[in-house]
Amino acid sequence: MTELFDTLAAQATRGRDDLFATLASSLTERRRWHALFDLRLLEARAALGLPLTGDLGTLDAGARERLDERSLAACREVGWPLFDEGSVAAGWMYLRAAVEPAEVATKLRDLAARLPADEEAAETRRGEILHVALWDGIDPALGIELVLESQGTCNAITAYEQGVSRLPAPRQQAAAAVLVAHLHHEVLANLAADLERRGLVEPGAACGSIVERLTAAGGLIDDPSVHVDVSHLQSVLRIARVATDRAVLEQAWQLAVYACRLPAEATYPGEPPFENVGEASRLFYAAQLGRDVDAAVRYFRSAAATARLDAAGTLPADILALLLWRLGRPAEALHAVLERPADGGMPSVVQTSGMLPSLVEMAVAGDALDVLRQACRDRGDEITFAATYAVRRPNV
Repeated sequence: MTELFDTLAAQATRGRDDLFATLASSLTERRRWHALFDLRLLEARAALGLPLTGDLGTLDAGARERLDERSLAACREVGWPLFDEGSVAAGWMYLRAAVEPAEVATKLRDLAARLPADEEAAETRRGEILHVALWDGIDPALGIELVLESQGTCNAITAYEQGVSRLPAPRQQAAAAVLVAHLHHEVLANLAADLERRGLVEPGAACGSIVERLTAAGGLIDDPSVHVDVSHLQSVLRIARVATDRAVLEQAWQLAVYACRLPAEATYPGEPPFENVGEASRLFYAAQLGRDVDAAVRYFRSAAATARLDAAGTLPADILALLLWRLGRPAEALHAVLERPADGGMPSVVQTSGMLPSLVEMAVAGDALDVLRQACRDRGDEITFAATYAVRRPNV
């Protein structure tokens, strides 16, 4: 270190650029990233003719922009090496304001795939990755995967409810898919083992899907066997409502079919229109797969009508509208929304998460702008009314 200080002192006589360059090279070589960041800020002040220490006071817009650019560049310069070393929390402190979340998500997955051999170090790094991925919302699906691996299904569902469900629906979908796939695998494996153990299928027989296994065993209706924690199953069937991917919907439908054969005493009722969680979920997911569409629409239309009479909140109407929208029936979806109770209390999760499009979007898709305009007049909604005239129609 004495040699370094002597070198810096000598170079200072030739100018600050050589001084800064030599120190930056030394700090990089010794991987002293926090000190390098401080140096880059000092260098930026010097380059811009600003005071090297103390408060900067009020800067003009041009100087502020140039200083910010150099500060963000310094964040990237030190943040990525910290990530590469596995210091995720420290690296994220610099990178959160300087890079796109997708870049961080890619790096997090790479780090999660190569945790240290040392168990304590691996746990520390896993915790830091989990925090950034899940609680900072960079890659919720990775966060849920890590919770499943280290803490189990119950904690993963809790983490989803606390950390993922607050995000817009499109950002929830990948994390929801992780939970659906996990529980689908658990039910499939446990069901297969039980059927083979009980001699209900031939040893080693490949019965296929959950539904095919149930069919091979006669449906297991009125059978007391339970192959999964029912609270986990019903929670995942609720979480899966954000899904639009066909493969995820197929797995959710399989789980719902399984839920339909559970003993009544093993289940508990959900909120309307999912009082019967298994049957309502089966219809909801089946319809989106092109199965029992008419039956599903009748079921949820009836539930929405009952909710209007009983003042049971807006979720039944919102679920009906969501289903109709996903079925490609936007005018009917709009009608379902316009019929929901005006005094339904707090908006349902379907509204707050953005699963449903806007009224204007439904009206445009369903060629029903006149219907929406009349509803706006009746309700005194001048903002949406104005939006119906401001919106651009497709192909117009």
